[in-house]
Amino acid sequence: MTKEEKGAIIEELSEKFANTPYFYITDASGLNVAKTNELRRLCFERGIEYRVIKNTLIRKALESTDTDYSSFDAEVLTGFSGVMFHQESGKVAAKLIKDFLKANKNSIKLKGASVDSSIFIGHDQLDTLLTLKSKQELVGEIIGLLQSPAKNVISGLQSGGNKLAGILKTLSEKEAA
Repeated sequence: MTKEEKGAIIEELSEKFANTPYFYITDASGLNVAKTNELRRLCFERGIEYRVIKNTLIRKALESTDTDYSSFDAEVLTGFSGVMFHQESGKVAAKLIKDFLKANKNSIKLKGASVDSSIFIGHDQLDTLLTLKSKQELVGEIIGLLQSPAKNVISGLQSGGNKLAGILKTLSEKEAA
């Protein structure tokens, strides 16, 4: 690979890392060709771009981004590295890894992840990544919490109004009788 080709790959990766809020770096070195193809197929089906990239190219691309990924150097960017990119949710790749591990024990390992510029290092972070809520989910919960008191007041007023109307109707029927 020439310097120009490496430069083009680093530039492309830099853009990808800067514009993709969710990416996972994995080690799938224990997979045979059939299992690797199965992993790639699952990634494609779930809208995840999976690429095997040299660690030096990943390192140089990450250095050119605004976020500090220097903590990836020691543990994450060693050995075999495959990168999973996803645009919409931080959980999708974590769920795929977990599902793939159920069918293929010790086949893929999470080395590190970046979810909205938050850094997670190590395979033990997989369960944490599965429980993370997206920004949309958090905003939805906050809106629900903010709407809840107003809904309670309105329903209280409406039920009180119905009671008052019922009492007035009963009183008017008594006077008419």
